[in-house]
Amino acid sequence: MKKQGTGGAFGNPSRRDFLMASAGAAVVLSLAGLGNAQAAGGLVALVHTQAAGDNGPIDGMIAALKKLASEEGFETRTIYAQDPATFETILRGLGTAGAKIVITTFLQMGAPVKAVAPDFPDTRFVELYADPLDPPLPNVRTISYNYHLGCYLSGLFGAKFSTSKSIGYIGGVSIPGLNADLNAFKLAAASVSPDIKVTGAFAGSFQDPAKGHEIAAQMYQDGVDYIQTDGAATDIGVIQAATEGEGRFVSGGSRDQIKLGPKQVVSLVLADFGQSLYSQVKAALAADWKGSHYATGLNEGVIDFILSEEFLKVADPAVATKAKEIFAEVDKVKGEIAAGKIEVPFNPNP
Repeated sequence: MKKQGTGGAFGNPSRRDFLMASAGAAVVLSLAGLGNAQAAGGLVALVHTQAAGDNGPIDGMIAALKKLASEEGFETRTIYAQDPATFETILRGLGTAGAKIVITTFLQMGAPVKAVAPDFPDTRFVELYADPLDPPLPNVRTISYNYHLGCYLSGLFGAKFSTSKSIGYIGGVSIPGLNADLNAFKLAAASVSPDIKVTGAFAGSFQDPAKGHEIAAQMYQDGVDYIQTDGAATDIGVIQAATEGEGRFVSGGSRDQIKLGPKQVVSLVLADFGQSLYSQVKAALAADWKGSHYATGLNEGVIDFILSEEFLKVADPAVATKAKEIFAEVDKVKGEIAAGKIEVPFNPNP
């Protein structure tokens, strides 16, 4: 994260300083008047760095936060943080307003949380999709997701399910976690047969359905018939491309994506960020909560590989039967991975 500017020679604030201050002021103003709500249950805020309306992680988190708030009786705020220059100021605004818990999303929030958290020891910070802090902080919990395990299972399934013996992967941005997802996908396909062709690509964004469509359309034209998505809102374009031709299938990343192509979305590699937020915030409400790092694995209700029940209802019966038979084989492997009998390496190299 870039350091805050110091202004001109005579201490005049720069435009960037002004924008950061304005953002912080806006947050404080938006939290004004909570009064009894804060006194009763406290304020829990979600600061998300990708837009809502993604039929994926952000929508899931917002829904989960609302559900938990209705159960536990706390006030909520959701803030879409678009500009990295304002991240730290937004967090400071929430700390100043007395937020009880602040949830942040994805790696770019790591440095701002590390800078702000020590100044607000009574605020508990929960970072979803984050690296461990070194050294750890007592009021920060970082959460990572072994999504590559689900991608490995998808690679097994796709390699067996594909008629063309050509499968693909489309991720949002080439970062270590997604590189590991692609590498696990490739490793699984190779274990089925060296003749399976795997094509991997990154859209350069988690919010570009048009780019996702462009890449997927080209893959399908080149003979790929099964694509694993890994790009949040970018996945929408991948699914759209699948609906534009016969024999095109997708393994998505969210249950909400099934409705975009019920005949095409055959499976899902789930990273249920909504469930993760729900369980982590509920834990953070407890008096004995402590900062730490938590790595999420299989069979915890967050990371999983599943078949789409909707697909099984609407697909050609022969295709549906084939999918169920292959999934049964893959499901056995999932159990062995969860039991530690099979180790899938985390390979972050591009």
